[in-house]
Amino acid sequence: MAIALDFTPHGTQPGLLWGLEEPEGCSSCHRGFSGTRPSFMPQNTWGGSMMANAARDPLFWAALDVANKDFPGAGDFCLRCHTPPGWLGGRVVKAIGGGNNGPTGAMGCKLGGDYDDFDFKGNDFAGITCHFCHRMMPTGPAGEPGMIGNANIWIDNTTECFTPDGSSYGGPCRYGPYTYSDGFLTPPHGWVQSSYHTKSALCGTCHDVTSPDTDKGPLKTLVLEGGVATTRPFPIERTYSEWTRSLFADLIFRDGLGEGASGTPALAREQHCQDCHMRSSEDPTALACNQNPPGSRTGNLPMHEFVGANAWIPEILKNEYGGSGGLDREADFDRTIAAAKAMLTSAAQVETTITAYTAPTVSTAGSISVRVKVTNLGGHKLPTGYGEGRRMWLNVKAVSATDTVLAESAAWDATTGVLTEDAQAKVYEVLQGIWTPGSPGECVVEVGGKKKFHFVLNNCVRKDNRIPPLGFRPKTASDPNGDEVRPVAYAYPETSPGSGVLVNYDVTDYTFPLPAGAARPIRVDARLQFQTASKEYIEFLRDQAITAPVIPAENTMCAGEPNRPFDVGPQSLSRGEYMYELWSNPAYGKSPPETAGNPSSVTTAN
Repeated sequence: MAIALDFTPHGTQPGLLWGLEEPEGCSSCHRGFSGTRPSFMPQNTWGGSMMANAARDPLFWAALDVANKDFPGAGDFCLRCHTPPGWLGGRVVKAIGGGNNGPTGAMGCKLGGDYDDFDFKGNDFAGITCHFCHRMMPTGPAGEPGMIGNANIWIDNTTECFTPDGSSYGGPCRYGPYTYSDGFLTPPHGWVQSSYHTKSALCGTCHDVTSPDTDKGPLKTLVLEGGVATTRPFPIERTYSEWTRSLFADLIFRDGLGEGASGTPALAREQHCQDCHMRSSEDPTALACNQNPPGSRTGNLPMHEFVGANAWIPEILKNEYGGSGGLDREADFDRTIAAAKAMLTSAAQVETTITAYTAPTVSTAGSISVRVKVTNLGGHKLPTGYGEGRRMWLNVKAVSATDTVLAESAAWDATTGVLTEDAQAKVYEVLQGIWTPGSPGECVVEVGGKKKFHFVLNNCVRKDNRIPPLGFRPKTASDPNGDEVRPVAYAYPETSPGSGVLVNYDVTDYTFPLPAGAARPIRVDARLQFQTASKEYIEFLRDQAITAPVIPAENTMCAGEPNRPFDVGPQSLSRGEYMYELWSNPAYGKSPPETAGNPSSVTTAN
């Protein structure tokens, strides 16, 4: 059965004149094998990232099955981002030459390679590859404008590269931040300096996600509060747009962003995605290629970490696929996990102050009230990106002098994976749902007390209280009401009345009863916690797989395809059941929360 809609009509299409080269082909020059080189070389720092493993992520595959179940063929839209080699190679829905691979293509069954195969030629599970990014173009071959979102990407599809120094090479050019003069550090392949590769617009091609922009128009359009229908395609993720509406996208004057000599003012410049997510190596031996002299790129080597907040899935991938019998890059995953945890600690500032206190005595109870302020230090909302199951919360405890927990808000149980959302709990998240008409209508995000996560069917936002970035201006000329990014069912004040700029912090007040006899002084601890996937989301993915119409086991779903069956991954389980099995495995801790920002404590005087 052919797929009726074209979910991916824009940008470069399958059937390249010059195919994408495999990541392993880059390793001899761009992978470090000794000393400190693995800590900064491009392939090492990429190897454990979610970019490198976008098509191995078991959470992605479980969600893909739900998307295809909700709207058959929608997986084409998802796989375009997660496996450019497979999609551009004609092994998803669109076959080379204009044919259609049918439903199993949208399920990922026709992809070459395997989850734990090396990233050699033909392995479509290599994710976002070197050659793909370094062939990206800001415009199309005929001058077509570049596009933001949904992987509507133009890549160089020529068969010859003419470099600025007059040389020519077979195959398309590799685009990057460097230019070369007098032969110094010149690579042995075609190259062109590209300022595009230093800008957030390149990242925005994937990191804004909108309801599929099919050949028949948007699959879902946004419905506002009160059931007000719009013609605006539903905004699923808006990380790039959040950045464009922040002070980080402006020319700003801020310590730490300039490159002036010691003692001079910092220069005015933007801070792009690459500045945080591809930090420059300061290693005194830094180099980009093994054939370059050590130290030739110190302070000028963007590391390919692509670090985000997700430390949980890389741990799973390391243990399931990354060992000596598979990818053999456990150290790469460890590096990614450490970088993710470090980024989380720098993402926010948490401050706690006592606003009222009645000391408990031996015979009478007391109480304590505190105010917790969380400031977003990043260039987009906190948290941002994929919203299903992803959340942050404030865990606040009142503790006695003997370290007895007297009261707690937003307690997470490591045994069950349950987050207790008490009356005072503050959970930062976006909840998207399906508008259901009625009296009154409602943006439905749960049914029967269970949250639902229908990525491709959602058309409304029930809640978005994620903390804005510095200088956040939701309203723009093209979005005069800020409908794409504004808070929903929550209010952030303006920095000054009428400025249109929202504050980049949130303040929450708590009051805790203190039992009689509690040992004083009383301490209140506040931690901002980040979680990749909630219990509700993992159970939803499992339940979707086992509820009619049932989603088959992966090897059953893909039976008969040339590259199947697999002997790793879900195998005899559906992808949703496999993800639940991984989540339940004590080794993976039910997506344990990681601390973001600094732990904050305040103690009473008596």
